[in-house]
Amino acid sequence: MSAAGCEVEVSDGKLPRRECSKLARNADALLGSTFLAGRMDRELLGALHSLRIVARYTIGVDDIDVDAATELGILVTHSPVEANWGGVAEGTLAFMLAFLKKLRERDRQVKAGRWRAPELQGRYLGAREDGYRGLTVGIVGLGRIGGRVADLLAPWRMRLLACDPHVDASVFAKHGTRRVDLDTLLEEADIVTLHCNLTPETRGLIDAHALARMKPAALLINTARGAVVDADALCDAIEANTLAGAALDVLPEEPPPADARLLGLADKIILSPHMTAANTGGGPAAAVGLATDAVLSALRGKVPEHVYNTEAIPAWKARFGNDPLL
Repeated sequence: MSAAGCEVEVSDGKLPRRECSKLARNADALLGSTFLAGRMDRELLGALHSLRIVARYTIGVDDIDVDAATELGILVTHSPVEANWGGVAEGTLAFMLAFLKKLRERDRQVKAGRWRAPELQGRYLGAREDGYRGLTVGIVGLGRIGGRVADLLAPWRMRLLACDPHVDASVFAKHGTRRVDLDTLLEEADIVTLHCNLTPETRGLIDAHALARMKPAALLINTARGAVVDADALCDAIEANTLAGAALDVLPEEPPPADARLLGLADKIILSPHMTAANTGGGPAAAVGLATDAVLSALRGKVPEHVYNTEAIPAWKARFGNDPLL
């Protein structure tokens, strides 16, 4: 970016908000994986009078007030690189198999000198020629990640349900899923896996009411955002044996406090430190090129690719379209 004529300031993402805000005061563009201790709100965006783009190295934009950015004519771009969203889809299948095949428990038993306890019997996932229909998987959010999960499961001939009010019917057909509403998905799925963005609509989506609709033997997987699930309601359901368990890569508080209830559920839960996308060749580095290109386009007065808040484009064009800086 310096070679293109930009003056670049690099900030530690852990700096206090006041220091970060001071550094960004005259910025025309901001890039990063996280911003200002997790929140770029309306107050901050409104104070950055030159800002024309916020470019994320990741897929999610939940630490940015997108509605405020849209009203102010600021573009928000994200970086949907396959190294990241494909890694999350693969991690979802790993969770699924580890839990249902009881891999942790079997490993622990052999290392302890024991052998083939009856309670270590797993569950068969796919359909079989002998008439076994296989388990039903419900996918909440059929974007890049949810669609890849469906594609990875296709050879197993499992029954796939999906819920996503924001995609066309053709997307469900493309990924071999049956389109249903959320309540139907929760009631019929043996495995519910979450792949939706965190928005006001999805915050707390899986609450006590939703969990009560799920089968007692069902598994909940969350690789989306921690706040999509009501953690206390989830613990209540698992402790009451009205839900078999959960596998979570994302938590409501990261890292969790030492007394978090989620840490006390033993083998009924698998926890991961928000790392399903952290694979060799993945992570933010894979997205640097996309974010850099987005910023350079915006500084040249052109609408970049991968704009998340497309509703902002008319206002952005009016503010910056005829004002190239490079």
